[in-house]
Amino acid sequence: MRIGSLLLVVWLLIGVAAAFQRDYFDSSDATCAEVSTIAITVVAGPLNYLGANPKVTCPNVKAPQPSK
Repeated sequence: MRIGSLLLVVWLLIGVAAAFQRDYFDSSDATCAEVSTIAITVVAGPLNYLGANPKVTCPNVKAPQPSK
């Protein structure tokens, strides 16, 4: 159990390092796509260094406008 937990933490730390190297944390504008891309990059972990470059796009959802 301890080895599995340690491996998971190391995996996620490698993913954070990959997101940091790609300058994903530099933007102060947190859109749906940016937050999702950071999350999937962290979860992908070491796969980022094997060529994975996950990107997420969010559809433009238009909220209904209030009546006049």
